[in-house]
Amino acid sequence: MPIYSDKVMDHFMNPRNVGEIENPDGIGEVGNPICGDMMTFYIKVKDDRIDDVKFKTFGCGAAIAVSSMVTEMAKGKTLDEVMKFTPELVAGELGGLPKAKFHCSNLGAQALHKAIKNYRDKKKEKEAAST
Repeated sequence: MPIYSDKVMDHFMNPRNVGEIENPDGIGEVGNPICGDMMTFYIKVKDDRIDDVKFKTFGCGAAIAVSSMVTEMAKGKTLDEVMKFTPELVAGELGGLPKAKFHCSNLGAQALHKAIKNYRDKKKEKEAAST
């Protein structure tokens, strides 16, 4: 059984920002069929910053803790800052993850990056449509 840091346990037992945002500016979904973890991130963007972020995660304790931590790290940051989040950064913020669970930190960063890409793509389409 993997040993988790107190921070991982806290974010697993009391996850922050769980849920869905109505009419989100961006949505990012990732899944790992091997371990069964599925993450969906919803973002609201204001002045090129993450104004609000929520998640729904189906998975192990580490996946839930990673999702919670990633949302906390992202709030208030610019989109470019969030795009620089790496699995190592996320795992480090949680006080480390067991090697077998490190892929979870990768999923959290990927899901958030996908939500930002989705937002940027929608923004480009709107701008193209209005010209």
